[in-house]
Amino acid sequence: MSIKQVSFRDVNILDGFWKDRQKLNHDVTIHSVRDRFKDTGRFEAFKFNWEEGKTNKPHFFWDSDVAKWLESVAYIIEKEPDPLLESQVDEVVDLIEKYQEENGYFNIYFTVCEPDKRFSNRDWHELYCAGHLMEAAVAYYNATGKDKFLKCMCKYADLIEKIFKVEDSAAFHTPGHEEIELALVKLYHCTGEKRYLDLSKHFVDKRGCEREVPESHWANDIYYQSEKPCREMTEANGHSVRACYLYAGMADIAREFEDEELKNACKTIFDSIYYKKMYVTAGLGQSYHGEGFTVPYDLQNDVAYTETCASIALVYFASRMQQLELNSKYGDVIERAIYNGILSGVSLDGKSFFYENPLEIMLSEHKRNIFLKNDKERRPITQRLEVFGCSCCPPNITRFIPSIGDYIYGADDETVYVHQFISSDAKINGIDISMKSGYPYNGKISIKAQGGNGKMLAFRIPSYSKNSFTALVNGKNAELTIKNGYAFVKLNSETEISITFDISPKKVFANPLVDRDAGKCAILAGPLVYCAEGKDNGSHLRMFRVPETLDYKFSDNAETGTKALIIKAEKMTASDDLYSFNRTYEETELKIIPYFAFANRGETDMAVWLISK
Repeated sequence: MSIKQVSFRDVNILDGFWKDRQKLNHDVTIHSVRDRFKDTGRFEAFKFNWEEGKTNKPHFFWDSDVAKWLESVAYIIEKEPDPLLESQVDEVVDLIEKYQEENGYFNIYFTVCEPDKRFSNRDWHELYCAGHLMEAAVAYYNATGKDKFLKCMCKYADLIEKIFKVEDSAAFHTPGHEEIELALVKLYHCTGEKRYLDLSKHFVDKRGCEREVPESHWANDIYYQSEKPCREMTEANGHSVRACYLYAGMADIAREFEDEELKNACKTIFDSIYYKKMYVTAGLGQSYHGEGFTVPYDLQNDVAYTETCASIALVYFASRMQQLELNSKYGDVIERAIYNGILSGVSLDGKSFFYENPLEIMLSEHKRNIFLKNDKERRPITQRLEVFGCSCCPPNITRFIPSIGDYIYGADDETVYVHQFISSDAKINGIDISMKSGYPYNGKISIKAQGGNGKMLAFRIPSYSKNSFTALVNGKNAELTIKNGYAFVKLNSETEISITFDISPKKVFANPLVDRDAGKCAILAGPLVYCAEGKDNGSHLRMFRVPETLDYKFSDNAETGTKALIIKAEKMTASDDLYSFNRTYEETELKIIPYFAFANRGETDMAVWLISK
């Protein structure tokens, strides 16, 4: 079974939550990221004029930072023309054409800094940068019809094919930082040149077939997802962003070549994430060391790495699995990621970012080693920054938000699938679809379909409302066919489906094998994970206890522009005794806000997991 993803190019986002964020991304974030990249020399580097002794020495991943910014602009201007942004991309593309070598090679660092070390170090991101440039070139061609950038990247892809597939002359055989695998599939779909698809398959097929990491290296093959061939993989391992980019590429190849063995490997890997290694916010990456996956159920909250890019890469993986088989868990993960683990990565004003997205901040623990000049216990930062030394996350967000339409609809010959409930319209297989949604604060959805008489529409039933939703078809109760978490409705020439999901706040408990969450609960309301902040509740958030039954009310939060949730709770009463034989509580209120809005009002404590009665 294959369900085609409906591209954002064919979807119009209407009013509401995501339209507002797209506007902020266009008006503020895309310009802020460009300004910071300009300040740090990333754009200047494309002039290939750096010399020893100058400031802002290019880094070997800078090409990818700017490439994602270029891709972001392409997605923005495809829907809303912007001559200024387009001219800024053209300036960079002209420089790429000017400084690309005759044989097709293009990489700033390995041209101006270490030209004698090209394709000599697997971990130095050449193929990763190439992949992001290819994605940007495809996106810009689709948006504008201009083919200069695309031709440059095809020329580069031809060189990579020659070196890695025909000659096998590089010092390594597969990418250290995966990404080019999925990029080559996009390049194939854009150009129709099957060699690019075959090159992607070549990288997937070669991975893990021979040792590529020396014994003396700081990490082993597991870090690079190279411990075994892709079709034998059973668990998500290593660097979480690299891993999910690879898994997305594997899923692409499984679909393109109808490779059941590879598809089954992807399913098993996804389940290892879904059931054992994913935070409740859809954050990935349990450890700062290697920015990666650790062992099952090791989900520490205060030192969670949960890189923004990892949640984005998870969406890429899940959306491709959604095309391979019908199962609502993929849409559930995408939903959890887009409203929580990804959106928390950018500030509410659109100007600053988190690389890491912890699930708990206790400021007292950040300052516990008062006798040391530098606290040796590393923890995530507590306030977002406008740019990082490794600044992969900001442009990943700026490209993700304008392309959010990619994840709403799917289709096969007989059915239109509604995966995400975002106000939008689209024409899919001759059927005009219009959806109105109050998401994420309102569970009422209206879907109108014109045309498609006799065909089907299937909508995902979110896990939080699996047993508590209603659906009317043309104003009447209708018998729904439920399959793999989707409800199927037969279409007439004109069909209106009115859905109501239960987004009332619910307590969620972790698997008992997650030691750090024992005796605790998280609170979700619809797709949103909520958290408590010291700004609203004072310090010592671990003193609060949530009752068995939630007694709550929603409240508009002017400071954050979100809906806060006020719940009746209990708070331990403090005394002067360090230890006592009794514990007493007093009734109080606990104010919690959507997780994506945390750390926007100054430095403060924060907790997702709260003690539960």
